[in-house]
Amino acid sequence: MDRQDSLFDLPPRAVAPAPPRAEIESLAAELPDGIRFGTMSWSYPGWAGIVYGAELPARELAAHGLTAYAKHPLLRVVEIDRSYYEPLAVDVLRGFAAQTPEDFRFVVKAHEDCVVHRFPGHARYGKKRGERNARYLDAAYAGEAVIAPLVAGLGEKAGALLFQFPPQDVGEPPGAFADRLHDFLRGLPKGTTYAVELRNADLFTPSYVAALADAGAIHCHTVWPGMPPLLFQAKHVPPIARRPLLLRWLMRAGDEYQRAAARSAPFDRIAFEDTTNRAAIARLAAMAERHGVPVSILVDNKAEGCAPESIVRLARAVADARGAAVTA
Repeated sequence: MDRQDSLFDLPPRAVAPAPPRAEIESLAAELPDGIRFGTMSWSYPGWAGIVYGAELPARELAAHGLTAYAKHPLLRVVEIDRSYYEPLAVDVLRGFAAQTPEDFRFVVKAHEDCVVHRFPGHARYGKKRGERNARYLDAAYAGEAVIAPLVAGLGEKAGALLFQFPPQDVGEPPGAFADRLHDFLRGLPKGTTYAVELRNADLFTPSYVAALADAGAIHCHTVWPGMPPLLFQAKHVPPIARRPLLLRWLMRAGDEYQRAAARSAPFDRIAFEDTTNRAAIARLAAMAERHGVPVSILVDNKAEGCAPESIVRLARAVADARGAAVTA
């Protein structure tokens, strides 16, 4: 029976990485360890020849693709996106961690129940559509369902837990939201880096950044159509609330989610360049690194069409910005 069981207990098929590109390896060698680049999720068949050695189904890449992903010289962090839709079990997170080297890091999205004030009208919410969410900014729920599994599953590889607040009516004035967020963050277990990303510009207030600073959390600087420009955000966030520095490059101003996705699919090439935001990210990252601040930059496919290729261009821009600062 032992022998028969072993016939069906085969290891998963290995996902091979794309052949290394000498220019990318050279570029990675120019950058300091304190700057990490990564993508928002990793299960894209269109990345064949860029990250993966062959085109494989998204499901297979989601389960087993991280080992190949982490062999790309510039990809040293990744965002786990699916945790926004449901909390992930310890063994799932532990399996992701096992596929990556010791110096690899994860940014994990917190479950949406932590950040959605009222459930949207989308069909996937079923009977909850339009109802108030009792778990909204509930520190006890976040600690038990999200943070405890993250710590147990990822250990030292847990770079940050991201509370991404979607565009919504939070049901209270910005000042009251800041106060409630402050209490929530102060109630979370210590020892994990907590990052907050807003999608409503009216919530980005002095009270908000003061709440982060007092609670020991950081602002996630985001390139998103509904938010102020990146450098404006950085100017209005105190240093204590941007150390470490977390940047997410999603979409340029004026873009719409579905249109950007359709224009970019299957995410295998740069479909359009966003040199303005690329330059702003590079400048901010170079400035942070110069002051000894660790930097993690996450890039979405919808930023320019292909996140790994955007990262190559962005890494070159960061290297150039660092060089310019040295010679200035």
